[in-house]
Amino acid sequence: MMFMTTTLEAQVLPDAEASTYAAWFACLAEPTRVRLLHAVATAPQGMTVGALTEVLGISQSTCSHHVRKLADVGFVQLHKEGTATLVTINPACCVGLPHAADAVMGLLAPRPCCPEDVPADVTVRALRDLDWAAVRRIYGEGLATGLATFETAVPSRASLDAKWLPDHRWVAEIDGEVVGWAAATPASAREVYSGVAETSIYVGHGYRGRGIGKALIRKQVMAADEGGLWTLQTSIFAENRSSVGLHHTAGFRTLGIRERIAQRDGVWHDTVFMERRSVVN
Repeated sequence: MMFMTTTLEAQVLPDAEASTYAAWFACLAEPTRVRLLHAVATAPQGMTVGALTEVLGISQSTCSHHVRKLADVGFVQLHKEGTATLVTINPACCVGLPHAADAVMGLLAPRPCCPEDVPADVTVRALRDLDWAAVRRIYGEGLATGLATFETAVPSRASLDAKWLPDHRWVAEIDGEVVGWAAATPASAREVYSGVAETSIYVGHGYRGRGIGKALIRKQVMAADEGGLWTLQTSIFAENRSSVGLHHTAGFRTLGIRERIAQRDGVWHDTVFMERRSVVN
């Protein structure tokens, strides 16, 4: 199902930004320029026009033409070295181009706070001492999927208790039974990052797909905003698409893919690195 946005609700990109981004995208509408830009970007010390001509298999006049077009919009920088022209990547475009794509696709627009359609039969409350056995059992059920964590054994209560922020650990209940949990861990011990936390959400094996994750993440992000946490971040196995989708509903955006970041049971996995910036802190 597709959700359409009405004209009154739509965000409008400023004319100046739209013109700049259009020029960038128009410049890259030529495949040779894309290949040329890639060649320069992957050469740490840059490449001469002569070397680019050989690598791409094009004439020097054609290469010079495309280099000039890329330089005009700021993708590359040109430096004379004797009689040769050295072409280097403009470091700013490594940030500017992804930013332009994010801006055009609306990923930099204000994000939603949290899911609204949470199930009425789920209660989310602070974790209590008596909940630890259920929390560790659910952790183990998530671990068994092979898509929740790089851990291969359930951490001890003591280790979880030591690292989780005291005011940001929650459990979800249905009819008095703990069926899921959420927690936040400091991203760094440095004071400057005191408002940055890494989040986790686990739902029990027999209760997935019932909106428990929505209830937990809603409580998690609202409590984070109220508690002064300005950034939440999480890493999710690329195969775990339901978790990625859940986090998008709560205002997280994808920052990037960390390729082959670690192994689990001898298999390399990519993770999706996501972040939510508070709108109140």
